[in-house]
Amino acid sequence: MKARNYVIGVGVVLSMSGCASISPSVIPENLADRINPNLTFEQIKNNPTAHHGAVLELGGEVLSAKRFSDHTRLMVLQLPLKDNHEPVTDRTQSRGRFLAIYKKFLDPATVPPGTRITMVGELTGVREEPLDEMPYAYPTFSVLFLKIWPPAAPSPYWYPYSPYFFYWGPYWGRYWGPYPYWYWW
Repeated sequence: MKARNYVIGVGVVLSMSGCASISPSVIPENLADRINPNLTFEQIKNNPTAHHGAVLELGGEVLSAKRFSDHTRLMVLQLPLKDNHEPVTDRTQSRGRFLAIYKKFLDPATVPPGTRITMVGELTGVREEPLDEMPYAYPTFSVLFLKIWPPAAPSPYWYPYSPYFFYWGPYWGRYWGPYPYWYWW
């Protein structure tokens, strides 16, 4: 009896320890050590030349992708990351835009506008380009790692209760009618 309890106890401990490692980090271990966790996108945006060469983990939503002869340039709307390294879907939480230069082949059709990404990138400078009718300073990053997220599921919309809510069920007979006329016989 003692041996059986011991085996069950060991099995429970092993199964619980296995659950702790179900959600591995998205970021590769060799890059996780290089990321500066104290540096924020706002600090980069305010003074990109002071942080040249810094490695950051950034998330966002692709606004455009353009293929050049030796790289693909992504224009990204920066979005904060959740605990699982996935960008949030609320665009109002953005702190600006940045350019991500991906040196490997990346077909722009695989990252259409609206695609959410998480990347590890090295700050290479700043590039000024027009945004509508004004110049905008885009921090530029050389992409070291890129994770493309599947489209976010739409949030469910809960409809308010219908006046016929109480009548839904197996009994459709004598209790049918709008709410004010509902009563039990």
